[in-house]
Amino acid sequence: MLSALPMKQSIEKIKEFARAHFTHAHASHDWEHTERVYRLCMHIGASEGADLEVLTIAAYLHDIGRAHQDSARGALCHAEKGAEIARDLLRDYPIAQEKKENIIHCIESHRFRNSHEPRTLEAQVLFDADKLDAIGAVGIARAYLFAGEVGAVLHNPGIDPDKVIPYSRDDTGYREYAVKLITIKDRMLTVEGRRMALERHAFMECFFDRFLKEHEGIL
Repeated sequence: MLSALPMKQSIEKIKEFARAHFTHAHASHDWEHTERVYRLCMHIGASEGADLEVLTIAAYLHDIGRAHQDSARGALCHAEKGAEIARDLLRDYPIAQEKKENIIHCIESHRFRNSHEPRTLEAQVLFDADKLDAIGAVGIARAYLFAGEVGAVLHNPGIDPDKVIPYSRDDTGYREYAVKLITIKDRMLTVEGRRMALERHAFMECFFDRFLKEHEGIL
């Protein structure tokens, strides 16, 4: 019975459950993204003194609602859907109720674009870890993976990035940077997250500065 499982085995079963949700995932939000977020959570969480068991489970489950958002082409919030799925999943596991609620809160509040603010330390760590994977070298690569998934062009300088329809041909990698990624360093919630974000942001700025020049044929 699940209620008799020790924490280590519970985490392994939860991890297996989560991984199954990524069998046909888009490359920009695949299981490798989840594993990177987990590793970032362990690093930041240890630095900040967070509950690593809560973080481990929340990290593995944080994007299990992503396929629903992709199917709805952005009309549904994957964080809210993931929290709903996680609540049902965790009901039968031998985890303290306060930890379950924290895990669910972490999942619900990890998204950049929703109204749920990360209130606990663990939620703040997951938020930062997820955002760190959206910037720097990996973040740039993921932005262009996503643009390819929605059929976007390489760059469309004739359109204001703020007026682009998400999931359209103009939802380019540069648009993701201009409206979202450029602001992430200022949204970080932990000391270690902010330190890491500044370094990744600096690399990203240099890349897109050169990208625009090369696109214009200047370099």
